[in-house]
Amino acid sequence: MDLPRPELFDFFGVSMTHYFTDNWDNVQNFKARPDDIVIATYPKAGTTWVSYILDLLYFRQLLPERETTVPIYERVPFLEMFIPSYPSGTEAADTLSTSPRFIKTHLPVQLIPKSFWEQNCKIVYCARNAKDNAVSYFHFDRMENVQPEPGDWGSFLQRFKEGKMVFGSWFDHVCGWWEKKQTYSNIHYMFFEDLVEDTAREINRLCSFLGLSTSEEESKKIREDVQFDVMKANPMTNHSGDSTLDFSISQFLRKGKVGDWKNHFTVAQNEEFDEYYKQKMKNTTLQFRTLL
Repeated sequence: MDLPRPELFDFFGVSMTHYFTDNWDNVQNFKARPDDIVIATYPKAGTTWVSYILDLLYFRQLLPERETTVPIYERVPFLEMFIPSYPSGTEAADTLSTSPRFIKTHLPVQLIPKSFWEQNCKIVYCARNAKDNAVSYFHFDRMENVQPEPGDWGSFLQRFKEGKMVFGSWFDHVCGWWEKKQTYSNIHYMFFEDLVEDTAREINRLCSFLGLSTSEEESKKIREDVQFDVMKANPMTNHSGDSTLDFSISQFLRKGKVGDWKNHFTVAQNEEFDEYYKQKMKNTTLQFRTLL
């Protein structure tokens, strides 16, 4: 699909593009249900991975036919997405027939529709270390035509630091959700790095948060099916049906590793980033690992 690459603009203090603000009234007035489960992330921090794990935990036994017929982006609508000639994210969420509904968002915590808080919905937030997140976002922007032009890696990294990215600053995003978790008990805050290190442990923690129990056999099968290389080869999870992506440039599921930033950051970039990072993160208890 030939869509014009958008320009960034300031939206309630957050950098956004019209693809995520054109349906804003419907997003803000979205009617959540008490059993909705929200998957919230900064872009490129494990959204598809967490979405797929949740979908398998809830629906593999009930709706096995979905496994080969419904792509993950239809099972888990993207709330604020609004692209001409596609159903909007709010419409897609409203027409989901499954219960609970899984709804994904990249919105910073202060822009989340209030009905999710009013209904006391469960929210799974996944965060990824800033360096790997920046690298993944860069490659995504190269292939995704509804994103602004990424430019070269050096200028992209500078914009990433300054928060001039769609959905704003990584620092504000991860810290904002972390702070919210201190007062809202229905947030499960997880880390991409932990998922890579020990997928089984993280799935168990998720089950415990959601009040689910799965058999050992079922858990093992889910663990196998959510391994990165398996998802990368699976047309239901690799986004191969998404016509806004240019797969000749990059893969949607590219590496899924911790520490790939070392192949992109120069020594100088790394030193500057570390300095900047220290300043931005000095008032939070939130901590990340950049290597395993």
